Amino acid sequence: MIKLQQILEILKKDDNFREISAGGEYYFNWSSEVCFDELSYDSRQTTAGTLFFAKGLNFKKEYLADLKAPFYVSEFDYEVDVPAVIVTDVKRAMALIAAAFYDFPQDKLKLLALTGTKGKTTSAYFAKAILDEMNGGKTALLSTAQTTLDGKYYFKSELTTPESLDLLEMMAKAVDNGMSHLVMEVSSQAYKTERVYGLTFDVGVFLNISPDHIGPIEHPTLEDYFYCKRQLLRHSRYFVANAEMNHFPIIKEELTERQIPHAFYGGASQNVITASKGLHFVTDGDISGDFVIRLLGRFNQENALATALATKALGASDDHIRQGLALAVVPGRMELLTAKNGAHIYVDYAHNGISLENLVKVVEEHHKGKLLLVLGSTGNKGESRRKDFGQVIENHLRIEAILTTDDSNRENPREIADEIAHYITRDVAFEMDRELAIKMAIEATENADDAVIIAGKGADRFQLLNGKREAYLGDREAAEKYL
Repeated sequence: MIKLQQILEILKKDDNFREISAGGEYYFNWSSEVCFDELSYDSRQTTAGTLFFAKGLNFKKEYLADLKAPFYVSEFDYEVDVPAVIVTDVKRAMALIAAAFYDFPQDKLKLLALTGTKGKTTSAYFAKAILDEMNGGKTALLSTAQTTLDGKYYFKSELTTPESLDLLEMMAKAVDNGMSHLVMEVSSQAYKTERVYGLTFDVGVFLNISPDHIGPIEHPTLEDYFYCKRQLLRHSRYFVANAEMNHFPIIKEELTERQIPHAFYGGASQNVITASKGLHFVTDGDISGDFVIRLLGRFNQENALATALATKALGASDDHIRQGLALAVVPGRMELLTAKNGAHIYVDYAHNGISLENLVKVVEEHHKGKLLLVLGSTGNKGESRRKDFGQVIENHLRIEAILTTDDSNRENPREIADEIAHYITRDVAFEMDRELAIKMAIEATENADDAVIIAGKGADRFQLLNGKREAYLGDREAAEKYL
């Protein structure tokens, strides 16, 4: 429960309060005894005790018509009978009010946050596995693949980083469930839309940066994308960064200027990876020895080293790190299936150009026969990926591509596929039914030298169509059906 007076104090402290209004009239001394026992940004889910947040570019005055809430928070006075707390930034208001409403759960957890164009989910699962070894399984997880607030029950999140109101509620549930640590992915959109406003992370990790999410409804430019991602640096007590990443000097300079304790890995840093039976980490003395992970590829080795350094900062020992990495399983990340003829099928979430490039390189090294790729691209976001996908296929001559549907949303999936094909000078196949595309690829294999890559959806069990999640068998399940 939270009182109106508390809310006004929070907003004023953040310099985010303008006035209280009802029907166009302004009030300065509204009753401080008004209390709220619920928070919501869905007008259909309000009661007489709800504080409602009118947020989003598509919010309409009509949504307030049946509002049961006694107050709403908004950047605009919609001049209805319901009183409004008018603010300068409703997203920031929502984040800070939610933190107070849920009794600041972020202060009762050790928070590890990961950002990067690729590798966030894999790294999140690595980190959770290590911390679980350290704290006896008391690590909550918020990831693109799955979320768990008790370490037992897993579910799919709507967003990589939930809206602040949902995020703080999840943190509170994790605390109630006895969790001591939380590992979470922090997207660029999380900072652009203030989903993590007011949060300070115990450890932040920046894995890499490459063009992605560039488009009219996400980031207008790479500069904006990079700026939003590096906000994590400014809100972390300790920071881990990849010295080989693009624009690393900017990260290094900012860490130095802000005097944020940090560790680097890769490149000219002292933290490097060498080949061994598994991995061999050579660091500045904090971590050393042989480590084993279940995933192929140097990029996964880099993710392992990043999370080793990050969890070390939270108190993990070398043994915790070694045991956690050896046990870590990542849903939808290089999941391996084998057909009766010996061909390997890889199911992976690779959903942008750089991730697909890395995935293809790894599979190419292990398979000298046919290399079939089942791939689509998202609709109404990440439009630049289509060109990137086309160029990856074009540059790897062994790839036999089958272009299909992948969360086409309100766009025509065949038109998206045609756009990918525009950048490819050789023939590709088209099959807009994703399950049938997977069947087609598997049936084209002949022996153990062949491989199928099913990219983009990972562990997702839905297709985003016309703004709604429609049930989908799942890439792994579809592959198993036709093995």
